Amino acid sequence: MFADQQTAGRGRRGHSWFSPAGSGLYVSVVLTPAGAHDPTRATSLLTLAAGVAVAEGIEQAAGLAADLKWPNDVYAGGRKLAGILAEAIESEHVRRVVLGYGINVRPDAYPPDVAFRATSLERELRRPIDREAVLVETLAALARRYKDLLAGRFDAILDAWRGRSPSAVGARVSWTLPAGRRSGTTAGIDADGALLVRTDGVTERIVGGEVEWTEAGLR
Repeated sequence: MFADQQTAGRGRRGHSWFSPAGSGLYVSVVLTPAGAHDPTRATSLLTLAAGVAVAEGIEQAAGLAADLKWPNDVYAGGRKLAGILAEAIESEHVRRVVLGYGINVRPDAYPPDVAFRATSLERELRRPIDREAVLVETLAALARRYKDLLAGRFDAILDAWRGRSPSAVGARVSWTLPAGRRSGTTAGIDADGALLVRTDGVTERIVGGEVEWTEAGLR
């Protein structure tokens, strides 16, 4: 399912997603990673696989090489270009996931007050972009990467994600735990897609929550 606009678009952790008519690409698909060779790991890597697919589709359709930021953002020029949200649902005892992604195509796809941290395909490339071509290529790339998940080709997804995420190693980040605020330096992702952070001489795994990036040009 795709929409020309959304009246109540949502991002990760309840954040709103500005979705005006004719300015972006807003897509939702229903997937069933429970049918994978290794359903637990396939589900844990679904968002990363989708990020790889969206970046690959954008590059194929528009010729723009985009970066990935853990866990679910696509960046270009140090600004957010696209976002991904996966939500689990139960239907007749079968676990399904609604995977949604939004891509800013035109500069008016985001409000002026977030222009300093958002970008669009047309802003980056300085030319008109065919939204239908972006839709076709991102869906085709998502189908390929979903097949990788179902077949257990997890290393292919992890390697592709690492190759598109310069901020996954060496970036300063901070996050909040019940015991207080923590900070450290990113040290990649593990086999299950968790973010690794070096802090106080040890490596910690971050599997969720709000991470603030303070380096690598990310906002």
